[in-house]
Amino acid sequence: MYIYYYNYIIYILTLCFFGVKILDNLLDMWNAILKEITGNVSGAVMSTWISDLKPVSFDGDSLVLEASSAFKKNIINNRFLDEITEATANVLGFKTRIIVTVDDEAAKISDDDTYNQQVAAAELDSGRLDPTFNNFIVGSTNQFAYVAAVAVSNNPGSVHNPLFIYGESGLGKTHLLKAIKAELARKAPTMNIIYTSGENFLNEIIDHITEKNMSEFHNKYRNADILLMDDIQFIGKTSVAQEEFFHTFEALINQGKQIVLTSDRPPKDIATLEERLRSRFVQGLLADIQPPMLETRIAIIKRKAQAYNMPIPDDVIEFIAERLKNNVRQIEGVVNKLYAIYSLNQIIPTIGIANDVIKDIIYYAQPTEVTINNIIEKVAKSFGVNPEDIRSEKKKAEISNARQFAMYIMREVTNLTYEEIGVQFGGKKHSTVIYSLEAAESKMEDNPQLKSTVYDIMKSIKDERND
Repeated sequence: MYIYYYNYIIYILTLCFFGVKILDNLLDMWNAILKEITGNVSGAVMSTWISDLKPVSFDGDSLVLEASSAFKKNIINNRFLDEITEATANVLGFKTRIIVTVDDEAAKISDDDTYNQQVAAAELDSGRLDPTFNNFIVGSTNQFAYVAAVAVSNNPGSVHNPLFIYGESGLGKTHLLKAIKAELARKAPTMNIIYTSGENFLNEIIDHITEKNMSEFHNKYRNADILLMDDIQFIGKTSVAQEEFFHTFEALINQGKQIVLTSDRPPKDIATLEERLRSRFVQGLLADIQPPMLETRIAIIKRKAQAYNMPIPDDVIEFIAERLKNNVRQIEGVVNKLYAIYSLNQIIPTIGIANDVIKDIIYYAQPTEVTINNIIEKVAKSFGVNPEDIRSEKKKAEISNARQFAMYIMREVTNLTYEEIGVQFGGKKHSTVIYSLEAAESKMEDNPQLKSTVYDIMKSIKDERND
């Protein structure tokens, strides 16, 4: 009782001493605390975890807050209690105990019913690091690309111009591109840096043509100090995009401005790319990124676990590194999810837990109906037919053609057997599926543009899975 009165008196006197308006009620006090917290945490953390806490009572010794769920209460207590305590002390002028409770009804919700959603939420808020050179794990398979990217960031427009980085999805191309952007923005804040993708470049062209305002488009891109473009292969879809990029490229190079491009394949393998662009892409430096070696994969896992301050046994690290060999993004996704589970339950990752998470992360292990439908929809759009027709028995040439490529892509990006693929197309026989796959491969060999279209569809599906 004496402590209560003592603290409360100190509270009032402190507010008066520092000229702070005495807060009319509990809600005013809490709003002041929220304002103080805002300066110390990210907006995402604020909106996701803290802003909807409700002040219940304050007795001079303890501030009681109510969370909307047991899950949020756990997150607050484990991760953000120090920030709230510090902000409260700054507002009141003395330390106060923070007690987080949960509404009785919210507490009745079964953990089993909400666990996946909770893990997903925690995973999204897992403190993912912004891509920089400092948090890029360098190994033998990406060292050349890394060194080239650093050189460009140190001396843009003078070396390796253009720099063309290529490799499969999920190996770090976008990380390096964003690292260049971050480094140049730090060194030269006034520099006009344009970061975009080949697909966005194409869409911008269409929008500006529709609006009859191409001069605005030209001014934007041709006045850049540095142009960073991800997935440049997408401009090969139309001659208009290639024409516009050619003139943008020439304008920037002639001004000594830096261009950095990424692609899932080298220029010579972008079948639809005009020769004048292909020749200019190779006049700079080509740098490929290959899947990381085992040692690099282990280093990636350790670095990310350390960033989260999450203990993870060596055997679990090695297990993950052995299972995920070809995609850094998947490795990071597994560690993110393990951290989400750890932050909720304080359970140190085991091989069993890691194995379950890997199964969830890798779509190849568990092809879903969503993936199958996505394949058919993308093929239908690219080949100008209806998705329903691809699954039907219709034998028109354009439909049969699209059906063959849908089967081919399904075989490439899922682990479905021939028989299982046949089921997706009205129960077609094992032999029919094999014939369709062989026919698709033959057509692709004879038609480089067709091959490029199919590869773009597969890349789009893989990227969506990895995001």
